[in-house]
Amino acid sequence: MNSVRIRPLDTLGYGFVSGGYLRHDGDEHYLRNLQNPKPPHYWRHLRAEEVQTLEENGNRCRDWNVVLVRDPFTPALIRGCSFHGLVRIGCLERVLLEHHELEVPAGLTDSLIIACDLGDNVAIHQVRHLSHFIVGDHVILRNVDEMNTTNHAKFGNGIVKDGEPEEVRIWLDLMNEAGGRSVMPFDGMLPADAYLWAKYRDDAELLVRLGAITQQQFDSRRGFYGTIGDGCVIKNSRILKDVKIGPCCYVKGANKLKNLTINSTPEEPTQIGEGVELVNGIVGLGCQVFYGCKAVRFVLGDNSKLAYGARLIHSFLGDNSTVSCCEILNNLVFPAHEQHHNNSFLTAALVLGQSNVAAGATVGSNHNSRANDGEIQAGRGFWPGLCVSLKHPSRFASFVLLVKGSYPAHLDVPLPFSLVSNDEVRDRLVIRPAYWWLHNMYALARNAWKFQARDRRLRKTQKVEFDALAPDTAEEMLQAMERLEVWTAQASLRRRGEAADDMPDSWLAAIGRRLLLGADDQTADLEILGEGLENSRRNVVILNARRGYHAYREMLHYYAMKNLLDYWKTNSAATRETMLVRLSGPSQHEWVNLGGQLVPDEEVTRLRAEIRSGKLRSWPEIHQRYDELWNAYPLQKQRHSLATLLTVLGVRQLTAERWQSAVEEAIRIQEYLCEQVFLTRRKDDEDPFREMTFRNHAEMQAVLGTAEDNSFVQRIRAETEAFRRLARAALGPTRCEDQAAPALRAA
Repeated sequence: MNSVRIRPLDTLGYGFVSGGYLRHDGDEHYLRNLQNPKPPHYWRHLRAEEVQTLEENGNRCRDWNVVLVRDPFTPALIRGCSFHGLVRIGCLERVLLEHHELEVPAGLTDSLIIACDLGDNVAIHQVRHLSHFIVGDHVILRNVDEMNTTNHAKFGNGIVKDGEPEEVRIWLDLMNEAGGRSVMPFDGMLPADAYLWAKYRDDAELLVRLGAITQQQFDSRRGFYGTIGDGCVIKNSRILKDVKIGPCCYVKGANKLKNLTINSTPEEPTQIGEGVELVNGIVGLGCQVFYGCKAVRFVLGDNSKLAYGARLIHSFLGDNSTVSCCEILNNLVFPAHEQHHNNSFLTAALVLGQSNVAAGATVGSNHNSRANDGEIQAGRGFWPGLCVSLKHPSRFASFVLLVKGSYPAHLDVPLPFSLVSNDEVRDRLVIRPAYWWLHNMYALARNAWKFQARDRRLRKTQKVEFDALAPDTAEEMLQAMERLEVWTAQASLRRRGEAADDMPDSWLAAIGRRLLLGADDQTADLEILGEGLENSRRNVVILNARRGYHAYREMLHYYAMKNLLDYWKTNSAATRETMLVRLSGPSQHEWVNLGGQLVPDEEVTRLRAEIRSGKLRSWPEIHQRYDELWNAYPLQKQRHSLATLLTVLGVRQLTAERWQSAVEEAIRIQEYLCEQVFLTRRKDDEDPFREMTFRNHAEMQAVLGTAEDNSFVQRIRAETEAFRRLARAALGPTRCEDQAAPALRAA
């Protein structure tokens, strides 16, 4: 079938919207005028001498009456152009536009322009087809093959226009290749939105409401024009179709940009570079997409980067992420994700952010089922190391680090901050709980600071908890301690030849707790095995369970006291008694990572109910609720911290003596943290193999610096001193009476 239609040349530029899709007195420019509202007589018709100059310069138009201009207008700056349909041109003066040392004179040359509005002093040169666009002021369009907008353009939003069948709607198949978690992308979509939509699939009414909200948020009428914002530069590119581009965006050498919203502002400009192909997606503010990247059916969060041939398909990539040289397919990835190696692969996964995928990692490359419907769920701080191969389905707690290896079976690792390794020689899986706290304090302490420093978003629409010690990880550690207690008891009974099958977990936990809190020799020779962590018959060995258990206790104590001291810092008249009154009561034990911000599960349940009932009727209203939840979070976290402290101490009341002891222990842990940050950083300085490529130790120090001079080490030392002052001030009987209040305010 021949898809090429033959029409009269005189129809070019007319009939953009036709038939029953014209809604406003048959005016096909109605929506165009809404997009580009101008006062009466903003443009004027051409004068006879201007038409003569235009024609002498090789310009052509069937009817010059439909070419409107604005004063001051210099017709000599237009050469070799062909105009069709209603074309409106802003001021055109003898000025030069300069961008990154590229100097381009304002004017229009050698271009085909069809039914467009052009802003003041634009530079449009060698644009071979420019159709149905509203171009802002001071825009440079240079050497572009095709810029075209259709009357049913949706600009990357998952909606349908009037008269379109449902089959044309764009969906993102997140978290599952089989498509069971599809969501409609839209401009302004946050990771929390995608999570609500993709995760709660058993809530059918919620799904219907979210679909209706998305469809209603955007105008379904046909006839909207593509837009190029003020100050944009688009050069040496091939095809731009159905795109909406914000101000000050820079596009150079792109192959194809189709059905997109590319957000950009003067303060947070977006850049699209050479060889890029983007189709059916949303690009956030301040993004960079360079060097042959391909993205199809995607949402790219603010301040994120794609580079060096990265492929992003059917995926949502959260804010502050960097992805290059790799493939990401069918994923929902929360903010602060790093993946920048050519041979890494991430598919069908929910990654809760602050993550890093190393070279050669194939996360979810194989399915242990008869269909490609498996999933991987990874908590915050997920870090699969070099050449890690994982199977679907698998699940990991927060800050799990996987050692290089091919893991042969499904994994369910509930121990946060742990190191997982596949011991092929002994045919076993090995897990070291609390590894980060015990052996890599520098990286753990630097984590929150690092992601905060990289968060250059000026408009933080999705709030993010960057601290590694937060309610979600605290609850994971509490549950991990219970598992370690049960497994330790089972190991002890197994060594004595006694059966543990008939004993309830609560009894086993009590036995294990006594062993783990008792003398070292009670657990020294136990082989502690984890249960239900790998879908195989081989052993899962928990190494250094005792140290990990006590490390979790330290981490929980530190987490709790850090937040309780923050309460003292922000409440100038606080005392122990008033703090207990304010923070006592029921505490939340189930927390949801909602796109990077932590929300009590019952609040998410309430949020879903409000969406179902119609109380929240639009995405802006839902986003406003996210902000309200974020504003309530600090107090909720402090209440959770008090409950956590009481649990760790094994008491129901926080007496003055216990408070003093808890504060002193917090100071000790902070000083331990400071020391370990320095020591783990100094390991590199003392490694003899590290020095072998240098002439001498002095050369190595000149190149790499020293632990003493490390800026983060110095930062932690300063924070430790401030923490010490704050903690000591909190030991006073009242904030008004004790002498430490000035020191507290200074801290």
